[in-house]
Amino acid sequence: MVIPLKKIRDDVWEVPQSYKAYMRVPARVYAAEALLEKMKSDLTLQQTINIASLPGIEKYSMVMPDGHQGYGFPIGGVVATDFEEGVISPGGVGYDINCGVRLIRTNLKEGDVRPHLSELLDSLFDYIPAGLGLSGKVKLSYSQLDEVLLGGTKWCIDNGYGWEEDIERTEEGGRLKAASIDKIDEKSKKRGSPQLGTLGSGNHFLEVQVVDEIFDEQLANAYGIDEVGQVTVLIHTGGRGFSHGVCSYYLRNFEREMNKDATLSKILGLERELACAYLNSDTGMDYFVSMCACANYAFANRQLATHWTRKVFEDVLRRKAEDMEIRLVYDIAHNIAKEEEHVVDGKRKKLCVHRKGATRAFPAGDERLPPIYRNVGQPVLIPGSMGTRSFLAVGTDVARDETFGSCAHGSGREMSRTAAMRQYRGSEVKAELAKRNIIVKTRERTKRDVRKKRGIQFDKYGELAEEVSAAYKDPEVVVRSCEVSGIAKKVAAFRAIGVIKG
Repeated sequence: MVIPLKKIRDDVWEVPQSYKAYMRVPARVYAAEALLEKMKSDLTLQQTINIASLPGIEKYSMVMPDGHQGYGFPIGGVVATDFEEGVISPGGVGYDINCGVRLIRTNLKEGDVRPHLSELLDSLFDYIPAGLGLSGKVKLSYSQLDEVLLGGTKWCIDNGYGWEEDIERTEEGGRLKAASIDKIDEKSKKRGSPQLGTLGSGNHFLEVQVVDEIFDEQLANAYGIDEVGQVTVLIHTGGRGFSHGVCSYYLRNFEREMNKDATLSKILGLERELACAYLNSDTGMDYFVSMCACANYAFANRQLATHWTRKVFEDVLRRKAEDMEIRLVYDIAHNIAKEEEHVVDGKRKKLCVHRKGATRAFPAGDERLPPIYRNVGQPVLIPGSMGTRSFLAVGTDVARDETFGSCAHGSGREMSRTAAMRQYRGSEVKAELAKRNIIVKTRERTKRDVRKKRGIQFDKYGELAEEVSAAYKDPEVVVRSCEVSGIAKKVAAFRAIGVIKG
């Protein structure tokens, strides 16, 4: 059956609530026609329709321009539910809770860094381990881990891992106050305690970049982006194995509890991956406060990565971080469910806003923004894929009014990792990037690291093949669609000169 899509305006589409009996609200799709066609090739649209069935959902179910098929929710999915009467769904957050991005600026120019780039990458790779299951340089006892889970970024600053100003330059000050450690299983804690300050694997990365283009000079300057050629650092990582463990634990609990409720059991029958619980239930609130603790862990993880980045630049360039003005621009989550207030039908309501592969995009004047950005709007970070440009944008009034202040979070995959490995060789990807003066540092695989898959030859740089730019949507198209639909405005673009991949 063809899904009926009504065009609302350029790059905004809607599936009517009447399409399926289980839909409680319409489904909104923010995408250029080329991106929409790609969404039709997998389950993105159907998943966006399915999440419109969640009890307590407000306005619409939504998918952002970088959307693609995910677990339960599409990647790029946004749903807001009534905090008192609605549900919370781990599928609307993802396994990597508070996977997010932070942008760091410097006063350095490409010429200052290029002669030392290989040494910088080698040292960054040593201080911020990248790869599956690796441990960081900070070893936490269980009691210290509990402090991280409750304190987030503040714990890092209190223990000497950063600057006081980093707190206000992080979403929610780097700490969700609702966090609790009481309902987190011991297995997840065991996984989390050694991994703080690491990148992990998959699409996580640290890139040394330079400013490639400035679209709005006034806004760029407000964010500390001064000129083309300026060196920046972009870090993408999240809650590591700790968050994965917590998500898995609660998915099992939710499925058991849903069978006891007639309304929720119907959702389980529609899509098992849409496991959910009422927020006002013990199960729902246990997950919410545990998820907040995972978010704090991820904020701290990126903060430690920032601390080690400053140290490496100091050691290699033999200058103080303060003199190089290695300052955080902003840190923002894109896998999270947050308690937020928004206006719905003219009334301010307390909501649980799920952003799964979507990022917050609040406009100028929003009181939830830190004072430094309140008059200009929130920095929105949209990374490209390896070898393509990344973008700094700003939140808009349209995003506030339509998408609960949400926007795309990146390029969005359009080719599976297995398909990418069948079509590309990591060593070739590395060589091609080198031709463009982009140095890549990644963990070399051994044959013991790789499960044998049909049609895939062993490649020690196999993870680079998984993350080849061709496996992702074009970020230029994604960001343009955000602008055309009105949910973000681009400020600057960055190109990578050095990449660390997991």
